[in-house]
Amino acid sequence: MRRTKPMLIGDILDEFFRRPYVAAKIAEAKLPDFWREIVGDRVAAITTEFRLERHILYIGIQSGVVRQELFYRRDYLLAELNRRAGMRLVNAVIIR
Repeated sequence: MRRTKPMLIGDILDEFFRRPYVAAKIAEAKLPDFWREIVGDRVAAITTEFRLERHILYIGIQSGVVRQELFYRRDYLLAELNRRAGMRLVNAVIIR
C-alpha cells in the first residue's frame, strides 16, 4: 500500500504480466493457438501430440505426407512460433 504515489490496478497488472517468467508462461499457453494459425485448421486437426518440454516442441502428426512436409519446414515453424510468442520460447521442433 502506498500513500505518496498511488498506483492503478491496471498498471500493477501490466507490470506483473511483463515479468519474464509470467510472460513466458502466457506465451507457452498460447502456443497451440499459434500452431493452428501457422499450419491451418486441417493440419491442426490431425495433430495428435503437442507438448513443450525444456524448450523442445514435440509434435505428433497422423498423416505421413503432412509429417514429411512439416519436417522440411521445421526451421520456418520454429522461427514463426518464436516470432508470434515475442520471445525465444522454442529451441527445436521434433515432428513424429
